[in-house]
Amino acid sequence: MSSSNLTGYSVACRGILKLVGVAGLLSFVWMSNMAIAEAHSGRVDYFGYDDCIELKNESTRVVLGHHAGGRILEYSLNGTNAILLDPEQAGWVWDGKKGIGPTGGRFDIGPENLIPKRDALWLGPWEAEILGSEKGRMTSVEDNATGVQLTRDFELDDNSSRLRVTQTIRNISDRMTRWCHWSRTFSTGHGICIVPLDDRSKFPDGYIMYGPGRVMNYRPGDPNIAKDGDYLVVRDTPLRPKLGMDSHAGWFAYLTTDDLLFVKQYPTFPDRVYNEMAGLTISIWYKEDQVCELEPIGPMEALEPGESVSFTETWTLLPHPFPEDRKVDPREIGSIVENLRKIEN
Repeated sequence: MSSSNLTGYSVACRGILKLVGVAGLLSFVWMSNMAIAEAHSGRVDYFGYDDCIELKNESTRVVLGHHAGGRILEYSLNGTNAILLDPEQAGWVWDGKKGIGPTGGRFDIGPENLIPKRDALWLGPWEAEILGSEKGRMTSVEDNATGVQLTRDFELDDNSSRLRVTQTIRNISDRMTRWCHWSRTFSTGHGICIVPLDDRSKFPDGYIMYGPGRVMNYRPGDPNIAKDGDYLVVRDTPLRPKLGMDSHAGWFAYLTTDDLLFVKQYPTFPDRVYNEMAGLTISIWYKEDQVCELEPIGPMEALEPGESVSFTETWTLLPHPFPEDRKVDPREIGSIVENLRKIEN
């Protein structure tokens, strides 16, 4: 879609939002895509890599890169990519020795401060296969350091931007493993994050901030972070990069400066153990104005040898204007997600 057409599309959606409200806008996005969708899967060269998997419909494109860590290289709506890639990393592959901090739609297992180094999973090559229309899979090596093998399944909806991402952890060792799902998606920087809160939080302000050093500060008093009713809003880059939340609402959203609302939905388990040090279900990491890392975290999974377990995230991209004054009504975002769930169900 050309830039002029994209601008017209955004303006039209804003006008429709005023006329029919949030539910009407979401229905408009779904119905318009249903009328013209031409979904498919295939192989493409992308970002310096050969034979990446492409999942595509009329509005949405997903590109999976299996060459260095099993990542998503593109997740775009109408040509605008919500995933951050460092152009200097194009075509990079691990030599078995020296590593980098890869950009892209990354996934991992944790907990962060207990799991051993796992370059074969994080940086090494994965196997990639197309499973059918709009479905792809990437599979890691069997990793002796962690005792697991990982599989990542991706399924793009025929008619919308909805992307289901499932990571499966399989214990290939002769001992019990106790790891957790850890999503580490790099999106574009300088956006606004909206996190719904609940009354089960152990943090007075609904979040903690990491640093300086090994400190986990439960009342940092950051001017760019505020509770607004039942929501936590990170309006701009915080004083320190890493934030942690323990919300069990099962979603959060990130509004990019490119007028995209990136919604992540996932299951939570209030009665189970979360083995991140602060029992987090979410971590958000802002690197200055360059990147925002969006991190759902799963519970501890105690797996006997041969056992496996899966964790699924559901992603959605929607057009949404980015406010010049950086003021967003989180209740509006909450209504969008509520209606999104109704449509999906």
